[in-house]
Amino acid sequence: MATEVKVPALGESITEVQVADWIRKVGDIVAVDEPIAEIDSDKATVELPAPVAGKIIEIKVEAGVYCNVGDVVVVIDETAAGEAPAPAETPAASEAPAATGGPVMPAAQRVLDQAGVDAATMAGTGPGGRVLKEDAQQAAKSAPATPPTPPAAPAPFVPVPMPNTLSGDRAEKVVPMSPIRRRIAKRLVEAQHNAALLTTFNEIDMGAVMDMRKRHKDAFLARHGVKLGFMSFFTRAVSEALLQVPNLNGEVRGQDIIERNYHDIGIAIGSGKGLVVPVLRDAQGMGFAEIEQRIADLAHRAQNKKLDLSELEGGTFTISNGGVYGSLLSTPIVNPPQSGVLGLHAIQDRAMVVDGEITVRPMMYVALTYDHRLVDGREGVSFLKHIKEVIEAPERLMLEI
Repeated sequence: MATEVKVPALGESITEVQVADWIRKVGDIVAVDEPIAEIDSDKATVELPAPVAGKIIEIKVEAGVYCNVGDVVVVIDETAAGEAPAPAETPAASEAPAATGGPVMPAAQRVLDQAGVDAATMAGTGPGGRVLKEDAQQAAKSAPATPPTPPAAPAPFVPVPMPNTLSGDRAEKVVPMSPIRRRIAKRLVEAQHNAALLTTFNEIDMGAVMDMRKRHKDAFLARHGVKLGFMSFFTRAVSEALLQVPNLNGEVRGQDIIERNYHDIGIAIGSGKGLVVPVLRDAQGMGFAEIEQRIADLAHRAQNKKLDLSELEGGTFTISNGGVYGSLLSTPIVNPPQSGVLGLHAIQDRAMVVDGEITVRPMMYVALTYDHRLVDGREGVSFLKHIKEVIEAPERLMLEI
């Protein structure tokens, strides 16, 4: 019996998805619940599991194509469930076998080729040991740089007439925008058009937090099984500051202001497909250990496309750390209908005047973008000043060690 596999419902507001990649191919024998494809929605990437065991006999939608919820994308023959899997020596043309035994996905192979990394050295984290794009990107970062070729001796200058036409490859390629990228683009434009955005800046001496982490990191890791990072300090500081400036935790809805007594703080995380913002529910009641454990779990599942859509919805304030990518200063954009976002940046040693003397201190620029319709300048500056004071005197916060 042939079973048609349809695009499942991924959420109330999601009607269209993109088939990002096929994990299995025509002729493969699959087990029940085995991932056979990756599906992109405008909120996250999820795996499409096989609802029955059998052989894939038809793939109706190529990778990169958009389709609607309920559309048939693949057909599985259940009568072939007992057949042996396809021999390893005949992999799909779209997969390159690695020495580790797992195939390399096409997007990952392109990254490895560009970085000059041998796929045979890769160990994949995807289903069946597959090497995913994220694995390839990580390997490319760790690959040794190719030594530069010594420059050749300059040739004598000889004037050459310029050609009348351009030469070389000037082709263009149309690449469909992924659902999550379309969603990001739409929301960012909405924020610019529908809110009165203003950004204020400050700088924080990170020396005290860095010293505290150094003193307590081993005890914290031993007790809680997770590393003590900067994000827990900033999450606690933001929750304290929101108590002083509650409008930053609110929302403009028509002619009304929605006030909240809870802090659902979104933490921006890179997922390989774009920026996702999973939410820490009731962060105002969390200690350092719970914050770090939740962030570590969310980041891991974001990289492996295991986040639930409900975890990406309903935040009241956002923290975005561009410093992990090397950003020194930026103006973050609020995630509507929220009214504020805190941008963190790279820590940089700078000459500062402390007690009348010039000394080198580890400094971080921070930026607060807020909706000026319900937060005035004094409140915005006060919020950021409170963040600075708490981070520069972290003993005000209680560590769970």
